[in-house]
Amino acid sequence: MLEALHGHERHRSTGSWRRIHGLGFVAAVFLGVLVIAPTAAASSPARLTFTTVRVGSPDNPAVSVVPFTDAIYPSCSVAPTTQAGCLSLGSVGYSYGIGELEVTVGQWVAFLNTVDPRGTNPHDLYDSSESASSWPRYGQINFSSSARPGSHYRVAYPEWADKPYGAASFLRAARFVNSLTNGKVLFRRARQAGAYSFVTYTVRLSRQTERGMYELARQKRTGATRARKRGFVIPSQNEWIKAAYYDPKGGGTLSYWKYPTNPGVFGDGTADAPAAATLDPHNGNVTNAGTQPLANYKPSSGTAPNWCPSQVSATDCQTVNPLGLNPTAYAKAYTGSLSSVGQARTRSPWGTLDQGGNAVEWTDTITAPPLGIHGGPRVWRRLHGGVANSTAYQMWISAVGLQPQDNTFYVHTYPWLGFRIGYIG
Repeated sequence: MLEALHGHERHRSTGSWRRIHGLGFVAAVFLGVLVIAPTAAASSPARLTFTTVRVGSPDNPAVSVVPFTDAIYPSCSVAPTTQAGCLSLGSVGYSYGIGELEVTVGQWVAFLNTVDPRGTNPHDLYDSSESASSWPRYGQINFSSSARPGSHYRVAYPEWADKPYGAASFLRAARFVNSLTNGKVLFRRARQAGAYSFVTYTVRLSRQTERGMYELARQKRTGATRARKRGFVIPSQNEWIKAAYYDPKGGGTLSYWKYPTNPGVFGDGTADAPAAATLDPHNGNVTNAGTQPLANYKPSSGTAPNWCPSQVSATDCQTVNPLGLNPTAYAKAYTGSLSSVGQARTRSPWGTLDQGGNAVEWTDTITAPPLGIHGGPRVWRRLHGGVANSTAYQMWISAVGLQPQDNTFYVHTYPWLGFRIGYIG
């Protein structure tokens, strides 16, 4: 699912980069319990507002896919037998909510300042590679050790505030959801807009991140699963896919779309893919929203949508990076930028935005490791959604990617890893 960026891994204790090989890298993640000493200097917990779309039609039929192939089947019994196997996806037996948009940088910064008001970063929720000085083109968040409590983290440039947070591991996303789960819902409003149903929540975040919907300290070896029947979650693979592709009106093929933006035609490759977004080169806003359907991804011909903050020089945008790559290698490895959430305007069958393109998104579904990788302590999870630096096939319903939940290598080197919340019960 993710374009591999083999070669380097940041050694956090020394700030150096050392060579690694393949996918054998194992990252150790500290999962101790977060304890915040009461202090009058600490800021109040942030209040965040999210809009979810309601996904109904419980017990909808599943559809079967061979991973990364251009076809769907009513069941795996009629799918071709391949080494890649077959997966049945998309059936959910209950109604639920899923974020209309991806979690933004502004929301993530508010979360950081709430759960880490002293800036000690006990759970690896931030790395210096995310800063604008380390990575001028992709750095979303700056850190100041001298800032007052509750203000150590800041959006690097204003243009980043409405972009998807792009350095998420599953564990980071799970801690965000736990903060919501343990927080207080201050406002909830349901509304109908045409065929779509929305629920808006305003939540005062909690500083507790290690327990809640995901018991991270207790289940760090087996992989945390949902501990509650009601509350905020990271969507499962089936919840995510149903929201993106299942058409309750029976459109598409077997009631499923090929892309989260339009039904497409299975078997035609990418001929019916949505148009590719164009971005303002200085702020990342979508400039061709009148072209529909639309998604932020790299077209098969032409260049990937790109932007760099206007405060950064063109030279720094094109050369400075935390991997130490020379300009030629850097330009080849890093194409595509995240766009402002929702501006592509094309909705899925249920009303979500940006499930096709922009950031690839985590689900909480645990899966077996890929072929050739056996056992070990790592927990693998599914991701979906296409990505700004890859072509249209990544938006297919069959693009069932997977990554270790704690892949520190990708967190440091892959600035397109995002997530959206869900709500069950």
